[in-house]
Amino acid sequence: MEDPEAKGKKKRGRPGKQAPTSNKKPRKSPTDKAVGVARGRGKANGVAQHNGDGGDPVTLFEVVKLGKSAMQSVVDEWIESYKQDRDLALLDLINFFIQCSGCKGTVRIEMFRNMQNAEIIRKMTEEFDEDSGDYPLTMPGPMWKKFRYNFCEFISVLIRQCQYSIIYDEYMMDTVISLLTGLSDSQVRAFRHTSTLAAMKLMTALVNVALNLSIHQDNTQRQYEAERNKIAGKRANEKLELLLQKRKELQENQDEIENMMNSIFKGIFVHRYRDAIAEIRAICIEEIGVWMKMYSDAFLNDSYLKYVGWTLHDRQGEVRLKCLKALQNLYTNRELFPKLELFTNRFKDRIVSMTLDKEYDVAVEAIRLVTLILQGSEDALSNEDCENVYHLVYSAHRPVAVAAGEFLHRKLFSRHDPQAEEALAKRRGRSSPNGNLIRMLVLFFLESELHEHAAYLVDSLWESSQELLKDWECMTELLLEEPVQGEEVLSDRQESALIELTVCTIRQAAEAHPPVGRGTGKRVLTAKERKTQIDDKNKLTEHFIMALPMLLSKYQADSEKVANLLQIPQYFDLDVYSAGRMEKHLDALLKQIRLVVEKHIETDVLEACSKTYSILCSEEYTIMNRVDIARSQLIDEMTDRFAHSVEELLQEAEEADDDDIYNVLSTLKRLTAFHNAHDLTRWDLFGNCYRLLKAGIEQGSMPEQIAVQALQCSHYSILWQLVKITEGAPSKAFMLLCDLLMIFSHQLISGGREGLQPLVFNPDSTLQNELLNFVLDHVFIDQDDESQSMEGDEEDEANKIEALHKRRNLLAAFCKLIIYDIVDMPAAADIFKHYMKYYNDYGDIIKETLSKTRQTDKILCAKTLILSLQQLFNELLQDQGPNLDRTSSHVSGIKELARRFALTFGLDQIKTREAVATLHKDGIEFAFKYQNPRGPEFPPINLAFLEVLIPSSKFMSESMSERREDVWLPLISYRNSLLTGGDEDHMSVTSGSSSKTGSVRSKKGRPPLHKKRIEGEQSTEIKESSVEGSWMMRNDTLQTPGALQTPQLTSTVLRENRPAEHMPDPDSEPGSENDFVHKDTIVEILEIMKVTVVCRRIFRRGLMEDDAEPIFEDVMMSSRGQLEDMNEEFEDTMVIDLPPSRNRRERAELRPDFFDSAAMIEDESVSKTFLPPLLSVSHFDPPGLNPT
Repeated sequence: MEDPEAKGKKKRGRPGKQAPTSNKKPRKSPTDKAVGVARGRGKANGVAQHNGDGGDPVTLFEVVKLGKSAMQSVVDEWIESYKQDRDLALLDLINFFIQCSGCKGTVRIEMFRNMQNAEIIRKMTEEFDEDSGDYPLTMPGPMWKKFRYNFCEFISVLIRQCQYSIIYDEYMMDTVISLLTGLSDSQVRAFRHTSTLAAMKLMTALVNVALNLSIHQDNTQRQYEAERNKIAGKRANEKLELLLQKRKELQENQDEIENMMNSIFKGIFVHRYRDAIAEIRAICIEEIGVWMKMYSDAFLNDSYLKYVGWTLHDRQGEVRLKCLKALQNLYTNRELFPKLELFTNRFKDRIVSMTLDKEYDVAVEAIRLVTLILQGSEDALSNEDCENVYHLVYSAHRPVAVAAGEFLHRKLFSRHDPQAEEALAKRRGRSSPNGNLIRMLVLFFLESELHEHAAYLVDSLWESSQELLKDWECMTELLLEEPVQGEEVLSDRQESALIELTVCTIRQAAEAHPPVGRGTGKRVLTAKERKTQIDDKNKLTEHFIMALPMLLSKYQADSEKVANLLQIPQYFDLDVYSAGRMEKHLDALLKQIRLVVEKHIETDVLEACSKTYSILCSEEYTIMNRVDIARSQLIDEMTDRFAHSVEELLQEAEEADDDDIYNVLSTLKRLTAFHNAHDLTRWDLFGNCYRLLKAGIEQGSMPEQIAVQALQCSHYSILWQLVKITEGAPSKAFMLLCDLLMIFSHQLISGGREGLQPLVFNPDSTLQNELLNFVLDHVFIDQDDESQSMEGDEEDEANKIEALHKRRNLLAAFCKLIIYDIVDMPAAADIFKHYMKYYNDYGDIIKETLSKTRQTDKILCAKTLILSLQQLFNELLQDQGPNLDRTSSHVSGIKELARRFALTFGLDQIKTREAVATLHKDGIEFAFKYQNPRGPEFPPINLAFLEVLIPSSKFMSESMSERREDVWLPLISYRNSLLTGGDEDHMSVTSGSSSKTGSVRSKKGRPPLHKKRIEGEQSTEIKESSVEGSWMMRNDTLQTPGALQTPQLTSTVLRENRPAEHMPDPDSEPGSENDFVHKDTIVEILEIMKVTVVCRRIFRRGLMEDDAEPIFEDVMMSSRGQLEDMNEEFEDTMVIDLPPSRNRRERAELRPDFFDSAAMIEDESVSKTFLPPLLSVSHFDPPGLNPT
C-alpha cells in the first residue's frame, strides 16, 4: 500500500460541487430537499417510523439506536436518497455521526455547503453538552450496548452495499473520511472516540472490499492467461479485450480502495493508536488485528505488526489484552508463521514476560499465546522461556494455573508417537502406554521443589491431561510391579511423590472441585459433570478396593507412604463392597490397617488409621458391623496391653526401665489417636490415665511424654462423656436453672424467714445475659429452622406441636424470672420486641408478662417498652442505613407494635400518667440523642423514631404530607399529633357537656360541670379557641424547624377557661436554629407534653376510633410537683362519666378483647406447684386467646 500523495491522487477531503449529469434528476431547492430527505429518512421497510413526541419521522441516529429495522433496509433507503440528492443524503449521514457522539447540535444544509469541516466541527463543539461525561458509546445498559453493535453493523453494511458504485464516485467516501479525520483530531473525547470507532469499522469494511477485488483480479488474470495461451485459431480476441478492460477497471478500483485505506490509516490510525484514552487505543489495536488476519497479503508485514508490538507495553491492561488476542488470531493459523517469524524473534521476550502480568486476564492470554507459539514452532521458545511458564501451574489464581497446565501438557505430556508407545507397553506387559509420561510427571513434580503443592499441580493439569491423571492402573503398576529390563527403578523419593500425586488425582476426581485456595468455593455441578464425577468415583473405587491392600502390604513399613495411602478410602463409594461382593478385599484392608497400627506410633499414621476406621464404620453402609467387630477386637487388645503395662510401670515406679516406659507410651499413643475419632468410653481409659497422672504428681518421676498423652486421652474421654450428657439436655438444664433461681431468690426470706438470707442468690448480669441469649437462640426461631433441626419426618405435625410446647415452656420460665424481679426488667425488651412477629406462638405469654411487669413498676415497664422499640429501630437502621423508607413494611411493623403497646395501658389515666410521660420523654431523647454527622443543619439520625410514638398515621394530614417532603417531616407529624390531641379532647368535652346532658352523672355528689364555673360566654370562647387552634386551621402556618413557633397552650385554656391567644408561654424562649436542633427541640416538645392532653389519647386511639360516642380523657401532666394540684383540679372539674356506647357493648359480644388479661386461661397444674405461679396461660394447649 502506497502513500496516496505519491500516487498522484488528490488529497482526501470534500470535493467541490459538480454539476448534475444528464441522467440525474434536476437539483431540488434546499427546502424541497429537506422535505425529501425527511420523507426518505422516515421510512424503513416501507413503514414510516415516528418518534414519541409528535409523530415526526425519526432521524438516522434514532433508527439505528432503536434497531427495529434491519440494517440492510436502512442502508438501502439511504442509498436511494443519495441517488436522488447526494448532498442531503450526506448531510443526514454527517448528522448521524454527530448525534452518535452525543452532540445535540445539527449540521444544516447551509453549513454543509459553505463551511469547511474544521469550521463545522468547531461549531458542533460549541453546541456540545459538556455537563455530562456520558455519550452513547459509554452509556451503560443493554440498549446502548445494542446501539454500539448496530452502529458498527450500519457502517459495515453501508460499505458492502456501496462497494460496486457509490464508493468510487470520489464524493461520498471523500466526504465521510474527511469528516471522520477531523472529528478524530477533536479535543472532545466523545467526538474522538466515536469517529475513531467509525473509521476503524469503515477501514475493516474497505479491507474486505479490497480482498474481494484482489480475488476478482486473480480470477480475471487466470482467465486472461488461459485465453491468451490458446492457439491462434481458437483464441477469442474480443474476450481478451473484455478481460483486459475488466482487469484494468479492477486495478483502478483496487488503487482507489487502497488510496482510501491509506487515508484512514495515516490520517486516523497512526494518531489514535497512541491516544490518551485506553478505549480508543484498544479499538485501533483490535481492528488492525482483524485487517492482518483478513488480508494478510497486504497487512501482515512488519510495517503493521510493529504497532501491535509497541502496544504490548501499553500501561492499560485492556489495551495489552487486545494486543494478545489479536496476535492469538494470527498464530492460530500455522500458514502465517513464516510471516510472523521476525515479529516473534523481536517481541518474544516481552510476550513471555507478560505471563507474569499484574492483570490476571492479561497473564492468561499471554500464556495461551505462548502455547500457540510453541505449537507452531517448538524451537521458537528456549528452555528458559518454558521454565518461566512452568512454575505458573502452582499459581493460586486458577485460570492462570490452568493455562500454564495446558502449556505444560503441550510441552512435556503429549504423546508424540502413540503407536510406538503402545507397542512398547505391550512388550513390557503393561496395560497402559502412559508409563513414561507418568514418570516424567513425577520428575517434574520433584524438580519443581514445591512438594506440598501436589494438589495444585494436579488441578492445573486436570482439564488438559485428564486421561493421563486418571490412569490409576498405570500408576499402580509402577508402584507394585518390578521394573523390567532396560527401565530405571523408581527411587524411594519418586515412589513417595507418585503416591502423593495419586491421592491428589483421586481427590480431584471424587470431589470434582479445586483444592482449597483455588477458586471462591464449591460451585454447583452440571448434569454432565455430576455424571462424570459418579463414573470416576465408581472407577477408582473398583480399582483401589483390590489394589490398596497390596500397596499397604508393600509399603507398610514406610510411615509417609502409608499415611498418604490411608487417605484413599475416604473417597470410596463404600456400597461397592457389598454390591460387588468384595468383602474379602475389605477383610484384607482391615488386616493391613491393623498391621500398620501395630507397627507405627507416628501420630499422622495413627490418625489416618483412626479416620479410616471411622469412615468404614458409618451406619449408612452395610459393612459397618464387619468393621465394628474388627475395630473392637483391636481396641480390646490395645486396652488389655495398656492396662497391663500401666500396672507394671506403677509397680516398678522409679525402677522402671525404658522398655516399660515405651510399652506404656506406644500403647497410649495408639489409644489416644483412636479416642479422638471413636467413643471408647466403655473401655474406661480415664481410670488408668488418671492413675498415671496421679502417680506423676505424687512421685514426680513420670516421663513428660506419658503425662502429655495421658492428659490428651483423659481430655478426649471427658469430651465424649460430655457429648452423651449434653445430648438433648440444654433445654432441661435451662428449666432446672430457672427453677433453682426461683427457689433461691429474694422471696426465700419472705414470711419471716430472714434466717435463710445466706441462701439467697441473685444472678449477676453475665448469667442474666446467658439466659436471655439462650431464649433468643432456642425460642425465637423461624419455622424453617425448626423443621431443619427437627429429627424424623419434617411433615409430622405432632412433632412440631410438641416442639412448640417445649419452646413455650422455655419462654414462660424466663418470663417468670422477669415477673418476680429475679432478672432485671430491661431484659424483657428483647422479649417484647418479638410480640408481633411471634404473636401466634407466644403472644399470650408476652402479653401476660407485659401486664404483670406493669403492675410491678409502671415507670420501669414503660422504659422497657420504649427500649424494645428502640432496639427494633436500631436494627432497621443497620439494615437500611440512615435513609429510612418510612412507608416500608418494616417501619409500619414497628408502628403497629407501638400501637399494641399503647393499648395495654388501659383506661385509668390517673395511674398511668407518669408512665406514659416517661415513655414519651425517653422516646424524644432517643430521637435527638445523636447528631447528624453531616452537620447541625441536618436532622438527627434517629428523628424518624418520633413517628413510632404516633400510633396512627391519620394524625398527619394528607395535604401536609404532599407538601412537606423533607427530612423534618417526622418531627412535624409528631408535633401536630400532640397539638391535635389537645384540641380534639377539648372538643369532645364540650360536645359531651352539650349533647349528653341527660347522661351526665356527678361524682361524689358534686353538681354537673355545666352548672359550675362555666358561663355561656366563656364556653363560646373555649369552642372558638379550640377550633382556631386545631391542626386543620394551623396547617398553612407550619414552619420548618428553626423557625418553628411556640404552640398555643390549648390544654391550659381548658383548665382555666381563658382564650389561647391571651396565654403566653412563660417557659419557652426564642432561640437560634442550631439551638433548636440540638437542645431546645427537646425542651419545646417536653413543654408541649406538660400542657397538652395528648399522650393518653395517643395510646388509646385504637380503642376509641370505632366508638359512636366520644369518651372523655383527662389532662396528663408529667411533673410530679403538679400532681396534687392536678388532682384538686379534677375534683372540681371531672364530673363527666360517660358510659360505654351500645355499639361498643355489641361489638364486645362479637369479638374478644385481645388485651384483657382476664381472657387468659389459668394453668392450674403450674399454680399447684411449690413455685410461684408461672403465668396465666396453659402450656399444654395450643397458643391462642379465649374470647370471653
